[in-house]
Amino acid sequence: MASDPLTPYGNRPMVTPIVNAVNYEYLSFEVLRQITDGEIDGYTYHRDDNPTVREVEKKAARMESAEDCIVCTSGMAACTMVYFTYLRAGDHLIIFHDTYGANYKVSLILERLGVEITWLDADDANRIEGYFRGNTRMVFLETPTNPLCKIIDIAFICEKAHRIGAMVVVDNTFATPYHQNPLKLGADLVVHSATKALGGHNDLMAGAIAGLKEHYNKLWFTRQAIGTTLDAYSAFLLDRGLKTFDLRAEAMARGAETVAKFLVENSKISRVSYPGLSSHPNHTVAVRQMFRGFGNMLAFDVGENEEDAKRFIAALKTIRHAVSLGATESLICIPYLTTMLYLPPERRTSFGVKKNTVRLSVGIEPPERLEADLKQALLSLG
Repeated sequence: MASDPLTPYGNRPMVTPIVNAVNYEYLSFEVLRQITDGEIDGYTYHRDDNPTVREVEKKAARMESAEDCIVCTSGMAACTMVYFTYLRAGDHLIIFHDTYGANYKVSLILERLGVEITWLDADDANRIEGYFRGNTRMVFLETPTNPLCKIIDIAFICEKAHRIGAMVVVDNTFATPYHQNPLKLGADLVVHSATKALGGHNDLMAGAIAGLKEHYNKLWFTRQAIGTTLDAYSAFLLDRGLKTFDLRAEAMARGAETVAKFLVENSKISRVSYPGLSSHPNHTVAVRQMFRGFGNMLAFDVGENEEDAKRFIAALKTIRHAVSLGATESLICIPYLTTMLYLPPERRTSFGVKKNTVRLSVGIEPPERLEADLKQALLSLG
């Protein structure tokens, strides 16, 4: 039998090889049968599996304390795969407004397919039982939420949902596995936009779904059917990003805490939302379910209106005006104008976002440098 494609010379290379093969030659019909029957690990066609992709899946699974993980082409591909795998016509999905805006677009497709959807404010999470129906099959949530960094009690939601046989899916992109392990709190699945902190360098797009092996098998079927398998080079970049993930996550959380404390003291800033602040409405829940800090994401309101927020962002020199998050560079945006464009205007502000709300993803720059940049930019408001 041919050597393992990840150990072509008998000794393991220091970096995961990029296996670009679309298809593979079979040594015999018996080997083909063993592969297709799942008796041995093997590869037939890239849409089914790829050695480079499989390597990073195993690493991501360990990070989330999962039995396995399936990687795909983007965070939204991961969410969509979950919906398509576990929901069918007549089912009821509960999802929170405070999640990435593109979920709204997918919800329109799900509704066309006959799925009933209830949207909740994260502030209503403690009353979720009142929204259950006889056909509720899934609760999908993100915590800390996007973009307002509200906190939802994962264990509480799981306990209530599991009583009626509904599964709980947690988007862990904001928190990352460095600060939060939803599976240990009872969640059935964890999804990630691996484009963000797991990759960490603004140079790849990927999604990940972690959970039990039985979930991997079901999700693999969906991925193979719809063709959302990640390419080998992106998997290689993700694998490289994971090598420095802990170091980056620690530095970013430390910087975010420093920045949040600075912003709270500035009169031109209001409603600073960072889970690590004792003033955060759900700080006690965050302390209970997060660890090693509270992540790198925060939201705050600048000045009095949208123009104040625009002027403030335009004056920044170190912090970059860009969408996405979790990168080595600090990134800032106005959600109303960017990440929430998927939503109708009236829905963008229905759960607390304002036109002068900004979302800040703290990078690995020295905290004092970020503080100085924010300070000089705030002078532009007069």
